[in-house]
Amino acid sequence: MMKPNSPTSSPVTITVTSTDGSRSAGLTSPKLRRQSISNNNNATASSPLSDNRRYSSRGRRLAFSKESADEFVAYTVQIPSTPENRPHTDSRDSSPPLCSGKNPYIKDAIFTGGFNSVTKAHIRKSSEGIPSATKSKSVCGMDGCDEKAAGGSFKSYCDCGFVICRDCYLDCGGHCPGCKELYKGESDEEAEVEEEEDQANPLPEWGKGARLDKNLSVVQSFKNTNHDFDHTRWLFETKGTYGYGNALWPTNGYEFGRENGGRYETPPDFTDKRNRPLTRKVAISAAILSPYRLLIAIRLVVLACFLTWRIMHPNRQAIWLWLMSVICEIWFAFSWLLDQLPKLCPVKRVTDLAVLKDRFESSEPNLRNPKKFSDLPGIDVFVSTADADKEPPLVTANTILSILAVDYPVEKVACYLSDDGGSLVTFEALAEAASFARIWVPFCRKHKIEPRNPEAYFGQKRDPLKNKVRLDFVRDRRRVKREYDEFKVRINALPETIRRRSDAYNAQAELRAKKKEVELGEGGLPEAVKVPKATWMADGSHWHGTWPSNEDGHSRSDHEGIIQQFGQEADDENLIDTTDVDIRTPMLVYVSREKRPGFDHNKKAGAMNALVRASAIMSNGAFILNLDCDHYVYNSTAIREGMCFMLDRGGDKICYVQFPQRFEGIDPNDRYANHNTVFFDVSMRALDGLQGPMYVGTGCIFRRIALYGFSPPRATEHLGWFGRRKHRKQLLRTKNKEQLDSEENEILIPINSNGDNDNDEATRSSLSKQFGNSTTLIDSIGVAEFGGRLIHELRGKGCLGRPSGSLAVQREPLDASALAEAVSVITCFYEDKTEWGKRVGWIYGSVTEDVVTGYRMHNRGWRSVYCVTKRDAFRGTAPINLTDRLIQVLRWATGSVEIFFSRNNAIFASPRMKFLQRIAYFNVGIYPFTSIFLLVYCLLPALSLFSGEFIVATLDVTFLAMLLTITVTLCLLALLEIRWSGITLHDWWRNEQFWLIGGTSAHPAAVVQGLLKVIAGIEISFTLTSKSGVAEDGEEEFAELYEFRWTTLMVPPMTIIMFNAIAVAVAVSRTVYSPFPRWSRLVGGVFFSFWVLSHLYPFAKGMMGKKGKIPTIVYLWSGLVCIVISLLTVYVYPPAGSFQMP
Repeated sequence: MMKPNSPTSSPVTITVTSTDGSRSAGLTSPKLRRQSISNNNNATASSPLSDNRRYSSRGRRLAFSKESADEFVAYTVQIPSTPENRPHTDSRDSSPPLCSGKNPYIKDAIFTGGFNSVTKAHIRKSSEGIPSATKSKSVCGMDGCDEKAAGGSFKSYCDCGFVICRDCYLDCGGHCPGCKELYKGESDEEAEVEEEEDQANPLPEWGKGARLDKNLSVVQSFKNTNHDFDHTRWLFETKGTYGYGNALWPTNGYEFGRENGGRYETPPDFTDKRNRPLTRKVAISAAILSPYRLLIAIRLVVLACFLTWRIMHPNRQAIWLWLMSVICEIWFAFSWLLDQLPKLCPVKRVTDLAVLKDRFESSEPNLRNPKKFSDLPGIDVFVSTADADKEPPLVTANTILSILAVDYPVEKVACYLSDDGGSLVTFEALAEAASFARIWVPFCRKHKIEPRNPEAYFGQKRDPLKNKVRLDFVRDRRRVKREYDEFKVRINALPETIRRRSDAYNAQAELRAKKKEVELGEGGLPEAVKVPKATWMADGSHWHGTWPSNEDGHSRSDHEGIIQQFGQEADDENLIDTTDVDIRTPMLVYVSREKRPGFDHNKKAGAMNALVRASAIMSNGAFILNLDCDHYVYNSTAIREGMCFMLDRGGDKICYVQFPQRFEGIDPNDRYANHNTVFFDVSMRALDGLQGPMYVGTGCIFRRIALYGFSPPRATEHLGWFGRRKHRKQLLRTKNKEQLDSEENEILIPINSNGDNDNDEATRSSLSKQFGNSTTLIDSIGVAEFGGRLIHELRGKGCLGRPSGSLAVQREPLDASALAEAVSVITCFYEDKTEWGKRVGWIYGSVTEDVVTGYRMHNRGWRSVYCVTKRDAFRGTAPINLTDRLIQVLRWATGSVEIFFSRNNAIFASPRMKFLQRIAYFNVGIYPFTSIFLLVYCLLPALSLFSGEFIVATLDVTFLAMLLTITVTLCLLALLEIRWSGITLHDWWRNEQFWLIGGTSAHPAAVVQGLLKVIAGIEISFTLTSKSGVAEDGEEEFAELYEFRWTTLMVPPMTIIMFNAIAVAVAVSRTVYSPFPRWSRLVGGVFFSFWVLSHLYPFAKGMMGKKGKIPTIVYLWSGLVCIVISLLTVYVYPPAGSFQMP
């Protein structure tokens, strides 16, 4: 193996060998430590391959090794041959090299690896040796022009190499038809020469007098392979002054603001629009908010008076009934107060996308941005899936397509799909989506399609020609629709296609095994040969993930880590005319983390943390958007709207921007409150007026360094009673070592160190303990922090900023070493002895990891923002079946019980969390316990009717007046919430109904599960919610609504319904035939029974199924309940006389 000659050269050595043990040749790659710049000017970027390299028809192997002062890590990348990728000849000298110094990239290869296994690169599709479909250089490249050069070849006027004749060059309007970029004129060439003369000084590496902030602030150090002028690097290596948000403003050879003969240059005149804020807060009308707060106070006072009266006037004749009712009513009042207090300060927010475009996207090239690249920060989009059976691949593919077509700079977007099930169906569905995206994405950009989910777009019932002005729209839409129909057929047929393909390959393997068995059996008894039932890919190789046969190393809990980056190259010939249309697609990566027996993989939270680490090495976007596989981008500008909050003044304190969840495919009556509008439009808007909304698991844009567990740049501590005394703190790393050691729970951003090398090394060592031993991952932290900074004119006092135009760079392709490093950070053992899941990334220990993760960020002093867009940002599906809905609510409630019994309980929150925000989080952990009192209270009316007693001795006027006041104030509060939130009365009533349904079914079960985990240590099983698939032709639209699937969660509400119905019948008949009827007690008991039954009506309707066809299991349970009730009634209230046989 070839080692670097100097300590400043690349730390990676790649050895190209053949699998049969032939000779090897060394190649030094500069790509592993992507954030480092060598300070040795004599170090070469790469070494040429030796002349004695060899290749084998059976495969190739790459070995990576990395040396540092305290560790030695080796990676081996094996590239086997496949039926579709074999060398053209066995000649070793004539084969093209795998890597070279000019092109050290490996494309279209699946990278796998993991615990006690080597990292391998399996080539799926080789671009070498494939004949090019482009025209010859002697023929003009313009479509429709086949003019040939008189001699030699045409001149290439652009760096992309697109050849064009002189006439077409004059007619193309100054834009290259190949890459859509402007042709470089003489002035541009002169500017490039001037830029090349201004070379940046190299930065020192770690441990050699380097400052941590410089090493981590160089954005382009690991991507700038063409050695263009880097404004960011120049800025941090020189002493240039800043203009109004600009890194450099040269005039006559010197910078703006620098003294020249006793005078200063006049600053540039910016328009007012660039200085306008990106966001603004819209206050709720005082005519609504003031009465709303007044009614809360009135109802609180009336509740106190009512409970006092109830305690002071017990019912002596039924003391047990009175005691149970009073205890339940006190708890209900306490629960209502916890729910209502955080709603005192609701707000609304709006964004200005025009200001964002003017500020970060230059319409004309300039010195800071000669190629008009966007200055917006990068964003990585995470999509999670775990089961191809419960989460249809077509739904996932449509979500991916909507992400690839977002209205955001292509070079700043990267999409990652986490397949926690390791399914080949999901992998091939993603490959099909990547192929179809080359047609779909240009079509969306050309005609401004909304929504950009093809299934949702083509399924719309409105006129598709509305607001379309291009004449070729109808033709393009027809062609794309035809391609999408074929795409759907291929996706839906994938499970059967893979099964047939695997059966065919397995049959061949069995025949070969039997043939070998016969050959071996000639000299004796043949030995049985076991042939595994493998899953085969299209290229004739084994799938590295999960097999249906669950063989060793290929089951859902035991398989290798897999990473596949899909190509971003556009087709040479598009289905539609794409003139003046950007046909590029964002980076798309398939990730399946390694799973092995004996390791705790931490469900969805572990999968998301694996994506965080892999994306930090591959794209390292400063922001992260996470979506469920069934939540697609409904508004293509949603990411831009979220960025308005992150990049506006004060945005550096925002850890995430949460979007509301909107659902489609729900029945018009919303029987089970699937829209959940009361939570998303009332509670979340109210929390936005405090410290910010909670994180709800999907549709959220994170600041990467906030996910890393770092503290905000500044925070406010709320001290004293109710947090009325405030103390503001700066949390940048500018303190001395003693002050830092006093703050045990602080992880400060590793920027602006005081120049102490020992302190820098200590910081790096501390980060290694928290983030793991990947130096590439640690080096990427500062780059992500720099990309998320505000530009200089928007930063606050004492805050870090970045110069305008510093992010106007383009992402470079990945190389083999980066992908191998990404595979190493998704292994099952990488998180051992680190802070992942404890403080860094998504937090472990709860099935509702989303709430806990958001709570930890708020507890560190960050704030969040609720972004409600005019057009829904994202849309998803929700379970409309009663059983699925109850299981989903059970999982949420179980997570809340786990939070209540953990250190994430808001009682233990830090002073940086506001008082009302703490109450909101405390309510999240305690609301499932309301179900205990709710169960008792729903049975009290029936017990009252059976016994002939009531919760009060007499229906006193005071009791009735206070009860009426409580009811009226509740209705008025609901009406005012409807006014300022925009929900409907129907939504509010459905929410009330399902509150009782969930509180008597799923919530009690959650409390029992939580107590069993705390007391007995029994782990809670995670049940994945089934996602609704695309309805087939002829299938009923809401067929799942009427499906009945029995679950034990239905027993308590069914018992309550039967108990109250029988009690009403018994009480009415007894009162009618009684010689001394007590109508007051009958009216009170019947009223409360009907209150219970009206709330449980949707549940009863769901039990009946379609067209009143009640399942047999319902009859059985109803009969059993009736028998039990009858026996209990006879036991408690025996007949007055004795019955004797005649």
